[in-house]
Amino acid sequence: MDHAAVIEHQLKKIPLLTQLNELDKKTLFETIAADLKAHRAVLVAHYYTEPEIQALAEATGGYVADSLEMARFGRQHSAQTIVVAGVKFMGETAKILSPEKRVLLVQSEATCSLDLGCPIDEFSAFCDQYPDRTVVVYANTSAAVKARADWVVTSSIAVDVIEYLADQGKKIIWAPDKHLGRYIQQKTQADMILWEGACIVHEEFKARGILQVKQVYPNAAVLVHPESPAAVLALADVIGSTSQLIRAAQTLPNQQLIVATDRGIFYKMQQAVPNKLLLEAPTAGEGATCRSCAHCPWMAMNDLVALSQVFANPMSEVLIDSDLIGRAVTPLQRMLDFKQ
Repeated sequence: MDHAAVIEHQLKKIPLLTQLNELDKKTLFETIAADLKAHRAVLVAHYYTEPEIQALAEATGGYVADSLEMARFGRQHSAQTIVVAGVKFMGETAKILSPEKRVLLVQSEATCSLDLGCPIDEFSAFCDQYPDRTVVVYANTSAAVKARADWVVTSSIAVDVIEYLADQGKKIIWAPDKHLGRYIQQKTQADMILWEGACIVHEEFKARGILQVKQVYPNAAVLVHPESPAAVLALADVIGSTSQLIRAAQTLPNQQLIVATDRGIFYKMQQAVPNKLLLEAPTAGEGATCRSCAHCPWMAMNDLVALSQVFANPMSEVLIDSDLIGRAVTPLQRMLDFKQ
């Protein structure tokens, strides 16, 4: 089965989301907050999860962030149980960095097209073809792929890490996102061989759609995540990670912002710039029914119902072999040390 078929197979497994009224939401909020307290647990949520999940994390002393800061917060927090609202690789990263803690994933079936498109056996064989190269992988990968790497990076530090390695004369294998890889290659001029992966959300954004929005809002700034195609990056006023885009929204003088990343970011971005107009960049699914347009379908699986069941669901706990943790923690620690 090729990578595209694997991703499509996983998409078909996603259940229909439960629609809740406001009373149901309030009841679940109270139940989940009580459960987190009773289990001495902390909730960490990614920027791309649903607004009510992010709000609940904030209200209960948890954290909303990108994948790197989620893991860092979980490791530094005194709670012995970390509840991760995100996707599988985020739960694995939290467990690798906090092996002594119990890590629960709100949705055990929630994954990532970049993770699915980079299976360890194929990737390891690919790396073996270039033994003289330093292996750098994006955080959106499995624990096994991280263990095969020399470095793990997030989009917030990817350019800086590759530039650092290139200055040392290192030649790079990059995986899995080809769009982010090409952007880094262009910025750093590093010698890089790229794995051919892509995010099903960011690949949907189209330059033509953004230009159409610019016709209506000519003074709008365009904020783009670097997992997007090159034609979209070419239109950007700012290219950056989720946290970098939120900071850019605050510092740009523009009162209208066209945002080309998962719309889950709007919750925190609107908090940062309450008086600015945020516009969702159009995707290829305009005028059609689509399971990925501007919102990750796996992130959307992190709903209040699933979160209310996380402590009772035996499938929620993230378990990783200790040997694998020992190998994966080294490239992850390099990432953490580099940002500090």
